[in-house]
Amino acid sequence: MSGGTVQAILLALLLVLPLANLIGRRVPLASVVTMALAWIAIFALALVLVSGRDRYRAVWDGGKALLFGPDQTVSGGAVRIAMSDDGHFYADVQLNGVSRRMLIDSGATATAVSQATARAAGIEPQDAFPTMVETANGMVTADRASVRDLRLGGITARDLPIVVSPAFGDLDVIGMNFLSRLKGWRVEGRTLILEPFPTTPA
Repeated sequence: MSGGTVQAILLALLLVLPLANLIGRRVPLASVVTMALAWIAIFALALVLVSGRDRYRAVWDGGKALLFGPDQTVSGGAVRIAMSDDGHFYADVQLNGVSRRMLIDSGATATAVSQATARAAGIEPQDAFPTMVETANGMVTADRASVRDLRLGGITARDLPIVVSPAFGDLDVIGMNFLSRLKGWRVEGRTLILEPFPTTPA
């Protein structure tokens, strides 16, 4: 007996047993039919998810690699950044050689830049169609892209995945996909400390 046949028998039993119980309790036929259809839909969805779990895992892994970048490297010396008057941390950053002042936001999943910054740094979208990105102000459309060289003090991140959207206005943000590649980062008093992995001598 094949695995598919066994699954079909088990699903049939799981469907028939509760329905038989409902009929025995003299539940109206319309209610029984409605519940039967609902259970069939639930079992069908579960079967699809189980049978296609490897395919869905590949989609997830591909999306994660696109966001965080499997070949991304961060190197250089530690950087200390003083808190600004508004309670946030801003860093002077170079994107492909273009200077920008960027907000460091540990609550942002991805590094995000405005369209003006992307144009100035020669950053082009990687996909033909935009994607949806969740922000503090809700869902917005954005283009996936990659910055070849991002320098923050003595720290350099290469081929860093980013998102670009007009919805960001003129705000540029360094997110967790940069911070997570560091050896560590922490806040001491009113100072943010970014500590990359030590460079390996050539």
